[in-house]
Amino acid sequence: MNQNLPVIVIGAGPIGLATAAHLRERGQDVLVLEAGDSAGAAIAQWSHIKLFSPWRFNIDAASRRLLETPNEGYAGDWEAPRITKLPTGAELVSQYLQPLAVHPELAPRIRYSHRVVKISRVLADGRGADKARTANRDDAPFLVRTETPGGLVDLLGRAVVDASGTWNQPSPVGRGGIEAIGEAEACEQGFIISGLPDPLGADEHELAGKDLLVLGAGHSAANTIIALGRLQKQYPDTRIRWGLRGEANPIRLYGGGASDQLPARGQLGTSLRRLVENGHVELLENVSVASMNAGEQLAVVLADGRELAVDRIIAATGFRPDLQMLSELRLELDECVEAPRQLGSLIDPEFHSCGTVSAHGAKELAHPEKDFYIVGMKSYGRAPTFLMATGYEQVRSIAAALSGDAEAAGRVELELPETGVCSTDLGGSCDAPASENSCGTEPAEPAESSGCCSSPQPVSLGMSTGTLHGNSELAAGR
Repeated sequence: MNQNLPVIVIGAGPIGLATAAHLRERGQDVLVLEAGDSAGAAIAQWSHIKLFSPWRFNIDAASRRLLETPNEGYAGDWEAPRITKLPTGAELVSQYLQPLAVHPELAPRIRYSHRVVKISRVLADGRGADKARTANRDDAPFLVRTETPGGLVDLLGRAVVDASGTWNQPSPVGRGGIEAIGEAEACEQGFIISGLPDPLGADEHELAGKDLLVLGAGHSAANTIIALGRLQKQYPDTRIRWGLRGEANPIRLYGGGASDQLPARGQLGTSLRRLVENGHVELLENVSVASMNAGEQLAVVLADGRELAVDRIIAATGFRPDLQMLSELRLELDECVEAPRQLGSLIDPEFHSCGTVSAHGAKELAHPEKDFYIVGMKSYGRAPTFLMATGYEQVRSIAAALSGDAEAAGRVELELPETGVCSTDLGGSCDAPASENSCGTEPAEPAESSGCCSSPQPVSLGMSTGTLHGNSELAAGR
């Protein structure tokens, strides 16, 4: 019975569509469920941001083969972007994800406006099998419940690959990983902005001339601060304060600079340092938000008794995986970063930077729940060291495993660029947004023959690692 059911993929972003492409290449039936109304819906929310990494690292191999191969009703005339160019979020969607999603091989297998709310198992006779049920569990189909404009819909699959990401699950700004007192009310009243605002575009009116507090120490915070610095040039009464949870460590804050093999990511730290040292950004250390109260301004009280009055908090404090939808599955998660247990120790940001994470695939991403996998940014839980290229290798391995090709599933390799440092506060991942230098110019692109790496290192299990950075790929704003 199971073999007649599709592999259900959750999410039509880069990793979800790559999963579908690899499965179709192996002749497997697949159904992609996307909460938004188009492919790359989450990326569209940061369309103004430029990635750190060039196209070379952002196009999956199976997806490329699909786009370049003629198909019934499809000429295979997709024009690949120049591999050394840094794409914006909008370009990633329009030049890659949308053409992939409308390809005749994938288009009939994608359902939009299907938000997955629960996953469980169901036995052959139709009875449910919650996580306490052991008998015949591994042979039972998955029951995937989605919320659609027409109501709830139940779908069955023989396997599930969760590539839903973490974009819609921002971490709270309060101390200890929980909301500050009054935080929910402040969010409702619009005092707290999560994600990646567009200070030079859609959010200019919202932020210009305001007293702003940016919280976070990763690339998303840096991206936002640099964009706000340019906004400040147009509106000098804009005040920018940057709140850090600990003390300011220049190496952690500003990254690898010129030693970073992704030039845009290195320039990000250099531009950020300049804004702070020139006094355009006020650095606040040991910021631990205890409570807040909304009035004409937002009154913020810190754990050490300091009080701040701000117009907006921009929360670049990272994201978390939505595990509630998986509550009826048997998961084995690392207790610290909420990644699959075998992966957790490889990516724990307390001990690893983006340059010390080993390549990994189906074996490391497996759970006690047979044929269920979490991939992409969500597979990294709360760790910020994920790269799109890493996700593509994850799903290549998993597609091989689900197709019965154990040898290919175990052959896991990566070629990624050296990086500076990464931060647990990254609001997305190492692929995620970074920002342009303060002069507004894009860093010089490397020669096409070498991509962005001066000495790329292949990474494979059991060997010393090269480096990878997930959504630390986001690089330049406008």
